[in-house]
Amino acid sequence: MAGESPVKSPAERPVAPRWAWWVATVLGAGRLRPGPGTWGSLAALVLWSAGARVLPSALRVAAVLTFAAVVLAVGIRAAGLVAREVGDEDPSFVVIDEVAGQLLAFTGVPLHWKSLLAAFILFRVFDIWKPPPLRRLERIPGGAGIMLDDVGAGVYALATVHLLLHYGILN
Repeated sequence: MAGESPVKSPAERPVAPRWAWWVATVLGAGRLRPGPGTWGSLAALVLWSAGARVLPSALRVAAVLTFAAVVLAVGIRAAGLVAREVGDEDPSFVVIDEVAGQLLAFTGVPLHWKSLLAAFILFRVFDIWKPPPLRRLERIPGGAGIMLDDVGAGVYALATVHLLLHYGILN
């Protein structure tokens, strides 16, 4: 009706299931301060560096891409549900998007501290800076918009870290 506010009051918003909160906040890491996004990226770093070490090197690229795809698919749903419940398009405590993007930045990167640290820092820089067209991806509604700008930042970080590796800067 005319004159009605399109913003729903908290009582009118759907409640996100508990699993969505756990996924969206990466088991609560998104509630840590300062910089919840950095905590989400750090969670991805710890998970990947620990998990990748038990995999044969020939399977690591396929594994990280599969892991990132699963995180992306589940994260879109979880982030969208939580964002809808709190009435915020991109709540800062939703950090599953950082996990997806950070995992992409680790694709094909050696499990050496310099390479992992470079991928971590580059992802955070691109995620915060949001060079074109990442800001436009952010405007996609729902969980997809929350997730896709970080996926783009992960791709930028991936390309940059591989250039650094190619030119021997991270040796």
